[in-house]
Amino acid sequence: MPILTVLLSTPPIAITSAKVAQSLSQLTADILHKKPELTSIAISHVDPAHWFVGGESLHAQHKTSFFLAIRITDETNTADEKAAYIAAVFNAMADLLGDLHHESYVHVHDARAAAYGYGGLTQQQRAVVAKL
Repeated sequence: MPILTVLLSTPPIAITSAKVAQSLSQLTADILHKKPELTSIAISHVDPAHWFVGGESLHAQHKTSFFLAIRITDETNTADEKAAYIAAVFNAMADLLGDLHHESYVHVHDARAAAYGYGGLTQQQRAVVAKL
């Protein structure tokens, strides 16, 4: 836990994906206190000619962009931690992707523990078992 879904406006180059995954995994551990061994990251690439901001493609604007959706269990992080994470991710992605468009997004999904899980168990079930 958690799972991160990432869209990048870059060519599908394995080394770029690996660097992004490593950076996001590290930030997720350092700032949101999530275990790297339980963190999953899925990365997809969108041709910048097919990614539009303000009605103009990123290709035409000579910019890059990303969208990160991260799902975490509700009540496991503070608002300050999430704000610090969003800022750190934006800065890291700017370093990795180059001329980053300001309209690049991070969405932290706070999922209810009873409605979210992995390995066939909800996070709520895991919390109950851990207390026993």
